[in-house]
Amino acid sequence: MRLPTLTVLAAVLALPAFASTPITLDQAMANPDWIGTPVEAAWWNWDGKEVFYKQKRTGSPVRDTWQVDAGNGKARQVRDTELSKLDSADMVYNPERTRALVLRNGDLFERDLKSGALVQIVRGSGAREDAVKAVQYAADGRSVQFRSGDDWMVWQRAERLVAPLALLRAARDPNAPPDGSAADKQSRELQLRLIATLKRQKDERDANRARGEEERRADPTRAPGPIYLGDKVAILNSHLSPDGRWLLVVTGPKDGDKGRIGKMPRYVTESGYEESADERTRVGRDAPAGQALKLVNLATREVKDVPLDVLPGIGTDPLAAMRAERKLDPLKGNRPVTIGFRGDAVSWSRDGANLAIMLRAVDNKDRWIATVDLPHAALKPVHRLSDAAWVNYDNNDFGWKPDNATLWYLSEESGYSHLYVRDAAGNARALTGGKWEASDVAWSADGQTAWVVCNRKTPGAYEVCAVAARDGATREVSSLDGGVEEFRLSPDQKKLLVRYSGPYLPPQIAALPSAGGATVKLTDTRTPDFKARDWVQPQFVSVPSTHGAADPVWAKLYRPDRLDPDRKYPVVMFVHGAGYLQNVTRRYTPYFREQMFHNLLVQKGYVVLDMDYRASKGYGAKWRTAIYRQMGHPELDDYLDGVNWMVANQQGNANKVGIYGGSYGGFMTLIGMLRAPEVFKAGAALRPVTDWTTYNHEYTANILNTPELDPEAYKISSPIEYAQNLQGHLLIAHGMVDDNVFYQDSVRMAQRLIELKKDNWELAGYPLERHSFVQPESWYDEYRRIYQLFERTLKQP
Repeated sequence: MRLPTLTVLAAVLALPAFASTPITLDQAMANPDWIGTPVEAAWWNWDGKEVFYKQKRTGSPVRDTWQVDAGNGKARQVRDTELSKLDSADMVYNPERTRALVLRNGDLFERDLKSGALVQIVRGSGAREDAVKAVQYAADGRSVQFRSGDDWMVWQRAERLVAPLALLRAARDPNAPPDGSAADKQSRELQLRLIATLKRQKDERDANRARGEEERRADPTRAPGPIYLGDKVAILNSHLSPDGRWLLVVTGPKDGDKGRIGKMPRYVTESGYEESADERTRVGRDAPAGQALKLVNLATREVKDVPLDVLPGIGTDPLAAMRAERKLDPLKGNRPVTIGFRGDAVSWSRDGANLAIMLRAVDNKDRWIATVDLPHAALKPVHRLSDAAWVNYDNNDFGWKPDNATLWYLSEESGYSHLYVRDAAGNARALTGGKWEASDVAWSADGQTAWVVCNRKTPGAYEVCAVAARDGATREVSSLDGGVEEFRLSPDQKKLLVRYSGPYLPPQIAALPSAGGATVKLTDTRTPDFKARDWVQPQFVSVPSTHGAADPVWAKLYRPDRLDPDRKYPVVMFVHGAGYLQNVTRRYTPYFREQMFHNLLVQKGYVVLDMDYRASKGYGAKWRTAIYRQMGHPELDDYLDGVNWMVANQQGNANKVGIYGGSYGGFMTLIGMLRAPEVFKAGAALRPVTDWTTYNHEYTANILNTPELDPEAYKISSPIEYAQNLQGHLLIAHGMVDDNVFYQDSVRMAQRLIELKKDNWELAGYPLERHSFVQPESWYDEYRRIYQLFERTLKQP
C-alpha cells in the first residue's frame, strides 16, 4: 500500500503553539543523569502483586533495586538485607506454574508459588566459569536439571541432593586404544602377542575397568563416569532432554584459525607508556568455523554424530557463479553450518520426547529448523528459510507449545516476521500476517494465546498484541502510545508488565491485564528539570520514494511550530547508525543527545530530518536487504528524496544542506559528501566505516560477501573509493580506542585526502573514547565542532 505524499500522524496535527524551552549545547551533552535514569530491567514478584526494577543512581555507576506496588505505583528502594529473598527477571516455571526456578548471581533457587517459600539449590559464585548457566524442570517435575560448566547436574527435591547427571569432556578417552596408523596398530598387536607380561598387564587393567563400570551402574549413589568426545573438538554448548535420557552437544573445531588480527594502540594510559590490545579479525580473513552435533544416549553412554547433509540445499553453493567468475576453487562438500544465530537455538519439548534445532549456513543464505529422530540421531528438516541476500539474524524465536507436539516459530517467509505453528502431522499455518512484524513471543500455559510485540498501525508504533492459537485473531492489548519495548507475563499470566517509553520519556514500566484493560503506569524517573521543558516534538512523516522503494521512507521531522513564509531554512539530515536499526519510532531514541541537539538546531533556525532509510529495521525483508552488494546506494537515494521533500514541503534551502551521523551514519555521511557533493555542502562523519574490507565478518559478509569473492561490491560500497569527489566541508571525528570501527578507518581516509590535496576537512581524534562515547567532555567537543561546521557553512551566504 502506498501512503499519501505526506502522512502526519494525529498527534502531530495538534502541535503546541508554544516555543520549545531553549537547550544549550553544554546541557545537551552533559551526563544524561540530569534527564533522569531510566528503568533498566523489571520483573514480577512471585505473587504478582509487586514489581521489582533496576535503576542507576544519579552521579554513580551503582544500580539499585526498587520495589513498586503493581496496583498503585507506590515505590521504595529495596534494602540490601532483602536482596536474598528476591526473584529473578527470567523465571523458569513448571508446567502447572506452581513452582519456579530463580537464577540469581550464578546461584539457583526454587520458589513455591503457593506459599512463597524459597529454597536454595546451588550456592556458588556468578563470576566462576562453572556457575549455573542453564536451568529446567525434569519431565516428571520432581527434580531440577542445570548445567555448570560443561557438566549437567540434577537436584532431587525429595532428597535435597545435587548430583552429576552427565559429565562431558572434550578429551580422548584414556581407556581407548591409542591413535595411530595401521602399521602402529599392527605393531601393538604384535607386542601383546609376543610379550606375555604386557598382555597380562593389559588384561588386568581391562578387568578392573570393567568391574568398576559394573559397580558404578549397580550403585545408585555413585556419580556417572565422564563422557569423552575426543580431543579434536571444543564443546560449545549442550542441551539435556527433560526426561534425562538424551544430551545434544554442539561442538566446533578445537584449534580453528581465526585469521590475522591487528593491534590497537592506546596513547593516554595510567602508566604513561603507550599500550596496545588485540583487535578483532577483519572480514574475509578467515571464515567462521562450521559446527557439528553429537547426540548422547545417557542410558547406554553411546555418542553418535548427527549428520547435517539432509538439510535441503546444504550441498548447493548459492555463490557458485560468483566463485567461477572470480576463478576461485568451487566449494567442496556441504556448506558449513552453525547452530542458530545469537541465542539459544535448541528446544526440547517439556516431556523430552521432541527436539527441534535451528541451524544456519555460515554464508547466511539459509536457515533451517529440524526435528531429531532421537533413536537414530537423524535430522528431519521441517522448515527452510532462504534469502538470496542474507537471512535475518533477528526474529528467530521458536519452540514447542505446551502440548509437547506443536512447533511454533517466527519466519520472514512472507516478507515480514510473523508467527507460525506446525502440528504433529506436519501441517504448518500462519497465525499472523500483513505488512507489520511480530516479535518477542510468549505463550500462555494452555497454549491458546500467544503475546507478541507488534507494529500493526504504523512501522514505528509498537504495542503488545494477543494472538489466538485457534484462528490467529490478533488484537492489541496495550495502549501505550506505540512506545512498547518489551513485556513480561505475571506468574499467573493474568497481567503484563510492560517496559515502554516515548520520544522524551526514557524507559518506564506499566502494568495492565493480559487480556487488555486499564493500564497503571508505575514509574516516571525523569527529573523535574527535564519534565518541565517544552521540547520540539518530532513529526512522523512519510517521504515518497522516487528511487525504487516500494513504500515511502518514514522519517522524523524537527522544525519550528510555524515556518516564516518569507524565508528558506538550512537543512540538516541525520543518519542513524547500525544500518539495521529503527529510529523513527514512538519509543525513546537511543540518540537522545542528538535529539536534544536537533532541538538546538531548530532554535537556531534549521530544519532537521531523521530517516529510516532502506536497511532499517521494522519494515520487512526487502527493505532490509535492499543494500545487498551495494551499501550506501539505496540509502543515499532515500536521503536525496528526503532533501527534495524538505525543499518542496518544509521551505528547505536546497543550497544549504548538511548531513551527519555516527558509525553507519558516519559511513553514510561520507557517502553523501562524496557521491552527491552537489547536494551536501557540509557533513560530520562520526566513527565512520571508510573501507568495508576492514570491518568484521559476521556483519559485513552478509551484505557484501567477502573481499576475495566480491571485490566490486566492496569497491562501490566503500567511501574511500570516492575520496577524490570531496567538494564540501567535512569533519571526521573518531574515538582512538574504538574496537568496533577502528580508528584506522579514519586515519586512512585522512591520508587519502592529504594525498588528493583536498581542502576544508579536519580529523578530530578522542584518545580515551571507544565506539560509543562516554565522557561528557568528549560529547561536548564533538558536537561543538558539528555545530560550528553547520553555522559557518550553512548559515553564511
